[in-house]
Amino acid sequence: MRALQQTSRHGPADLRLVDIARPTAGPGEILVRVTAAGVNFADVMQTYSTYVDGPTAPYVAGFEAAGEVVALGPGVTSFAHGDQVLGIGPGAFAEYLVLSTSAAMPLPRGWSGEQSLGLMLNWATALAALRLGRVAAGETVLVQAAAGGVGQAAVRLARHFGTTVLATASPAKHQLVRTAGAHEVFATVPDRRIDVILESVGGPDFARSLAAARPITGRVVVYGMAGGDATVTNRALNFRPVQLIGLHLGVLMAEAPDLFAELLDELTGLIAAGVIPPGSPTTYALADGPAALAALESRSTVGKLALRP
Repeated sequence: MRALQQTSRHGPADLRLVDIARPTAGPGEILVRVTAAGVNFADVMQTYSTYVDGPTAPYVAGFEAAGEVVALGPGVTSFAHGDQVLGIGPGAFAEYLVLSTSAAMPLPRGWSGEQSLGLMLNWATALAALRLGRVAAGETVLVQAAAGGVGQAAVRLARHFGTTVLATASPAKHQLVRTAGAHEVFATVPDRRIDVILESVGGPDFARSLAAARPITGRVVVYGMAGGDATVTNRALNFRPVQLIGLHLGVLMAEAPDLFAELLDELTGLIAAGVIPPGSPTTYALADGPAALAALESRSTVGKLALRP
């Protein structure tokens, strides 16, 4: 099969289209013929080996894809040949992908694979961040990097949950974020008292987020570090007390599978209610994966990106 292999630690320019053996589904796994693969900022970080516990080059890149089940591993009864599924697993930038059944879900009725990308990653991350942040109607929520895949999902969900939604994005993307549902959009963290902050930027903005969170009751949910590492000390939290909550979807899936299943059930209900619409990602051919990741790295993109094998 064809696959995009990362060959170095020097970024997406060193992704190479290669021919490798098709994988085989093991116990509790399914083999999927990929129709669309999602591109995420973590993919960019992995190409530089800066993603914590990420793969070491050479490796087949990507970890989110949709497609058709073409083989079942031993003991699999929850899926059947021909099922259309979405899932998370390493090696998604390829024509075939092995998924654990616990990391896969059926596509929503009437949705294509491309339209479904982001449900188990972007939308699930946004929903998990809001739920872990114990968001309540009437509160103020700040969504960092609100023009991205997770950011737009978080804005829509926070608005649906009855909050006042503030957001950060580059000025050229402000109107897009307002259309997604933000009440106000800023270039950087505003000087406000904010109940819940969804922090995915890191770097210098991390300190700004901590400073903006409402003392004692303010919650900062950390699920990304696109702008680099940031530190916080016990002294800082002692004198500027806020509630700091970490989120990594892979860890949540592994350590709290029941909670992850609840999130997927809630997502299904939100889809049925029309709160979550089908996606419309910008698509690239598999061979153009390096260009897609470079565009994402440059912050020039809006919304979801996808690769089509």
